[in-house]
Amino acid sequence: MASTTSAVCQLPKVHYFKLSDGLELQVNVTGFSNGQDAKVEIQLKNSSRAWILHWGCTYPKNTKWFFPVDRPPGTAVYKQMALQTPFMKREDIDVILIQLRDPKIHSIEFVIKDGRYDKWIKLGHGNFQIQIPKYATDNPPLLIPKDLIERKAYTIWESKGRPHSSPIQQKVLVKVVAGDCHVLVAGNTKGDTVLHWGVSSLTPKEWLAPPKDMLPAKSKLLDAACQTYFTDISTATGAFQLVDINLQKRKFAGIQFVICSGGSWINNNGANFFVGLNSYSSNRKIEHDGRDILKWLLDEISQREKEAERSLMHRFCIATELTDLCKSEGGMGLIGILVWLRFMACRKLNWNRNYNVKPREISEAQDKFTNLLQKIYLEQPSNREIVRLVMGCVGRGGEGQSGQRIRDEILVLQRNNNCKGGMMEEWHQKLHNNSSPDDVVICEALLNYVRCGFRIDVYWKTLTERGLTKSVLASYDRPILSEPKFSPDTREGLIRDLTSYLKTLKAVHSGSDLESAIDICLSIPEGHGLMGAYINPSSVGLTPKLQDYLQFIKAHTGDTSIGPLMEKLLESRIELRPSIVTSHGRLKDLIFLDLALDSAIRTSMERGFANLNSSDVPAIMFFTTLVLENLCLSSVDNEELIYCTKDLYRVCDSYKPSDANWALQTKAVVDRIRLALADKAEFYQKKIQPSVQYLGPLLSVEKGAIDTFTEELIRTGSAGSLSMLINRLDPILRKFANLGCWQVISPAEVRGFVVNVNKLISVQHKVYREPTVIVANKVSGEEEIPDGAVAVLTSDLPDVLAHVSIRARNSKILFASCLDQNVYKDLKLKQGKVVSILLKLGNLIIMDISSSTLSSKYAPSSSSSRGLFSKKRFNGKFAISLQEFSTEMVGAKSYNISLLSERLPSWIKLPVSIAIPFGVFETILSDDINKEQAKQIYNLSKLVDNGELSKLRAIQETVHQIKAPTRLIPELKSKMKSLRIPWLEEESVNFWNRAWEAIIRVWASKWNERAYISCRKGSLNHNDICMAILVQEIIRADYAFVIHTKYPISGDASEIYSEVVRGLGETLVGAYPGRAMSFTTRKTNLKSHNVIGYPSKSIGLYVKQSIIFRSDSNGEDLKGYAGAGLYDSLPMDKAQEVVLDYSNDPLVIDKAFQASLFTRIAEAGKLIEGLFGCAQDIEGVVRSGEIYVVQSRPQI
Repeated sequence: MASTTSAVCQLPKVHYFKLSDGLELQVNVTGFSNGQDAKVEIQLKNSSRAWILHWGCTYPKNTKWFFPVDRPPGTAVYKQMALQTPFMKREDIDVILIQLRDPKIHSIEFVIKDGRYDKWIKLGHGNFQIQIPKYATDNPPLLIPKDLIERKAYTIWESKGRPHSSPIQQKVLVKVVAGDCHVLVAGNTKGDTVLHWGVSSLTPKEWLAPPKDMLPAKSKLLDAACQTYFTDISTATGAFQLVDINLQKRKFAGIQFVICSGGSWINNNGANFFVGLNSYSSNRKIEHDGRDILKWLLDEISQREKEAERSLMHRFCIATELTDLCKSEGGMGLIGILVWLRFMACRKLNWNRNYNVKPREISEAQDKFTNLLQKIYLEQPSNREIVRLVMGCVGRGGEGQSGQRIRDEILVLQRNNNCKGGMMEEWHQKLHNNSSPDDVVICEALLNYVRCGFRIDVYWKTLTERGLTKSVLASYDRPILSEPKFSPDTREGLIRDLTSYLKTLKAVHSGSDLESAIDICLSIPEGHGLMGAYINPSSVGLTPKLQDYLQFIKAHTGDTSIGPLMEKLLESRIELRPSIVTSHGRLKDLIFLDLALDSAIRTSMERGFANLNSSDVPAIMFFTTLVLENLCLSSVDNEELIYCTKDLYRVCDSYKPSDANWALQTKAVVDRIRLALADKAEFYQKKIQPSVQYLGPLLSVEKGAIDTFTEELIRTGSAGSLSMLINRLDPILRKFANLGCWQVISPAEVRGFVVNVNKLISVQHKVYREPTVIVANKVSGEEEIPDGAVAVLTSDLPDVLAHVSIRARNSKILFASCLDQNVYKDLKLKQGKVVSILLKLGNLIIMDISSSTLSSKYAPSSSSSRGLFSKKRFNGKFAISLQEFSTEMVGAKSYNISLLSERLPSWIKLPVSIAIPFGVFETILSDDINKEQAKQIYNLSKLVDNGELSKLRAIQETVHQIKAPTRLIPELKSKMKSLRIPWLEEESVNFWNRAWEAIIRVWASKWNERAYISCRKGSLNHNDICMAILVQEIIRADYAFVIHTKYPISGDASEIYSEVVRGLGETLVGAYPGRAMSFTTRKTNLKSHNVIGYPSKSIGLYVKQSIIFRSDSNGEDLKGYAGAGLYDSLPMDKAQEVVLDYSNDPLVIDKAFQASLFTRIAEAGKLIEGLFGCAQDIEGVVRSGEIYVVQSRPQI
């Protein structure tokens, strides 16, 4: 296994920095050695923003920055003072790799800049400085042959436990070769060195002897371990020792080992080294109903449930073990634990079965479990939201003393109040043998019973409202069968002692109880009046301001007026925030305090919601902002919610009673919040519900609890309170803005059977034989409306100019968006019924009718489109310039651009354009280099024509395999050069690969399902569709717009309708949720505009200097056929999705800017309509105030 000098891998030097807000910086430096370049890899972990590296290099004894010749992609020079390089995403880490060739470089210095805000991260008050190591050839660092390291290998470097005095270095590599998993242990040891090792089957705590048939050479099998001698390896630059363990295809949790060298044992600070192998087990994560679950964990939970139900102590011990085992699985493992423990918390699982356990033992088990959760909370910031949900299912726990007080203080309570028999003695026996969260409810019931004058109905009411019926009380191992009976003269003492005892119970069992959480963090005596026990009086993490807030909260928790209380609850969470993202001794207590504050905001809002006056809009807005900001604090991926909060505060500050324009702006913010809540709910359903569906039946949980699990989880959180508030606010805003319950996008009066679907795209291929009214929860905007549908009604917010909207109007199909959730719910209840839908004053009137009144069964109609187009032929050129465009060579999209280039005034600009003409694809496909692909496409097309639409995807995949002929590249390059379209010479190979990928994806889009179905509905021969490609320079837009020069809904030719979005126009015409900014303009007065709606789209698309390849088929702009948007247009470089902040967008907040922009857009629309002599559908962008038109076609 010897290796040459060139085939060695140098170990990097690693620098770690903990930054603010949980951000972590890691710099891996490989120095100059033997003529090799130095490399600096800079990693940012736990980042949710766009960061930029502001940097330079220095020479020895010279602090002035200079710029190296080789720079990472995207690097720009900043004011001739520094380089700025954007971080690139690599899975969950932001990364920059810098390669340095100049061996004289001494160091790299840098700071980190937030790409969106003017925020800088420094090392103290100076720069980060990373010195570049230089290794002498006679004293090289530890070298491992590169042939032992593959691209997919994962490196585990155990440095924590290495004794500082030991010169021994080890490196552990894991790689997969031909399906076998190898663990390689290498070190710079000499002489006889032995690896003493074993395998772990399920848990890292196991040490088992490996199977005999997988022992490496020079191994000896002992009773419970294996000893393997290291093999000497020599290279031209040094020597090391190696053991190669081939685990074959066996699935182990990992291996344990220590090393014996020169008579000394090398271990991990007294423990074994452990190499986890979870990442290499291919069957640990599987799909269930098409979604991911961690099957091994859920199966293990199911097998351990019988043991877990013996007592809460057993359950929490098992939870600790399994959570520790699966923590490396990230969110998927934590979700499995969450589902299990929430089933427990909701009493779907037994808490105790035939086992007596002391309260202190339960408390200690809880304490260990919550300590582990605290550790994961710190180490895995991206999973904090799930950790919070898990912690909400369990009590805080504590050391044995906390649980012991439950046992001791009940005796004091009985003695003080002379109540040693009956129900109190039965409860005492239960507490001694199996205390549980039920005891909190029992104590509260007793308190209410005593306070109201010993009314037994109040006692039972408290219990039953919390799920404790007589049968539940009787089911305990130590049953409670009697009713409480106290002497009237003990009332005051019982209230005092039960109140104090309730605090003791809550301290253990109710981690998110507000009063208990505050008392623990403020170090208030616990159990005062009974045992007089105290918590350690440390108040780490509590600023004086926060302590004042908490004291206010304690004093006003029961106030009728919830406004001041909720403000202080939220301010407390904001003040607490820095203390729950850093490690310290009271972190767990503060996390539970934050959970309690979060819960109190929700319960306070629910308590005050009934008293919220619908006419008091400022109050509703005030509470909505509080609850929305509270949700931001509880969410990990919260950028969208933060921008919603900023925008909501903006409209709150500009409130004008009954003002229609203010209502439209606020309605857009509320719509965006609703979309954010829907996305959050969908994310929870996708991530959590599959584990629920798998684990629930294994644990014999009833179906109803399984089906509603994730829905209830969302409803009982902050999102549920926010949803209630915006549902209260929405109809008020619609009334102010003169909006009805419906926005009609395509008007028609229809009759048909109601059919509910979740997504319109799921039925676009169907043919309904009866007139059908489709009620669809989701409409992306790019679907095809199925045959037989006479109406599509949705609660989604598609744009008026989305492709599906245009096709609905062209086909005279009713298409409308419901703005009232209650109306929409009532409509869905009409599933299977026949309805009549009439239009009245812009709203829909929906009535039940008899099926006998329907017209005859649906039969697909023929279209006059057949024969209006013919297959195009190749003209001998692979690329043509704008002046060569003709109807025989390009589609209407390209040809209209050529016409505009000759007629437009100078203030309306066009992007530089060339085209790949008709017939190029067919010519390339007929080339010998693609004959195998041509054969496959022919055979698959025959299957599609016979009804096997699933083969369309296979055709697209085959198109992706087509190779470009040598003639195409120089022709395209020549045309682009002549028009000064950027062709990056230094990246010519990479440039062409990206361009070719975009080109073949455009051609492949001919076979997308939506386009094929549309051709079939229009009676067009799909085989005759030919695809030219319009190649344009991308204008890096500030805004994009679409104009319909005839109002599309009413058909009013005197009115122009326009929609505007930030960034590129793909968010307007593609499947991006939310609405665009929309307005109308009378052609007789282009300076007067009527704003119809404000933007609610959350995403804007931005791209660097690049090229777009636009589909331009011969079947898009046929008379009577809405073919636009059926095929793909793709940029060569992927656009960056940016979450939008409208709170400072001049389009929204600057009336003068808005009016000027709207006027220029409308003027461009009217002028282009005049040039073509008919109504136009125009797409364009705005860049630095200038108007660009990218395409225009007849409006359908």
